[in-house]
Amino acid sequence: MGMIETVTAAFLDARRRKTRIDAATVPTPDYDAALEIQSRVQRRLGPVSGFKVGARPEGAPSMAPILSAQTWQSGARVPVRDTMGIELEIGFEVIAAPNTVPDAAADPLRCFRPRIVLELVDSRLSGAEDDALLKLADMQMNEGVILGPVLDDWDGSDFGTLDATLTCGDTVVVDGPVSVPGGSALGSLSLLCTHVGAHCGGLQVGQVVITGSISGLSYFPGGTEVAGRIDGFGPISCHLG
Repeated sequence: MGMIETVTAAFLDARRRKTRIDAATVPTPDYDAALEIQSRVQRRLGPVSGFKVGARPEGAPSMAPILSAQTWQSGARVPVRDTMGIELEIGFEVIAAPNTVPDAAADPLRCFRPRIVLELVDSRLSGAEDDALLKLADMQMNEGVILGPVLDDWDGSDFGTLDATLTCGDTVVVDGPVSVPGGSALGSLSLLCTHVGAHCGGLQVGQVVITGSISGLSYFPGGTEVAGRIDGFGPISCHLG
């Protein structure tokens, strides 16, 4: 069995058994192999509701599909294995197929509308903190997404610095000014549009692109109530476990 087949099988087994793989026991893929592992896992697990994206120090971005089966509306109760990572983010819902609009990323108002989202973060790995490519192969640690309200009166302007609040149980994760990763949510969206191609089916109408955490990454146990807000958007929430 080759490296791609080995890592794919390990991830699928970990998902089925709800366990974690010791990262030292599986080989680290290169970038292209990591995306191929994502594709093979996704084909076994079902349709895609969107993508996450983030810049890398060099080359193509980190990107990964989000599974439809792990996509919920605000207010949902979501299953938790032990703890769940929570990130507050700006997302963009696809309202027109980007490949039908010339330079869609430069004219985002025609193809996208913003919405507030919570990314759910978990891993099928243990001990992979410093292995960026193995984490990329593991869907960039995505465990799902909570979809909040859209910004209906958006004028197409970018998001850089925002006023936001995120509380998880008794913990105030953030309350005040925050910055979008890289300083530009539209910049991250453009990265995804440029590089996604046909990966995991490509970008489709109705999907959502999430552009990176404005609240850091914090983990919480089952039973935690999560509530978020970004100035200009409606509130978002979920219940863990």
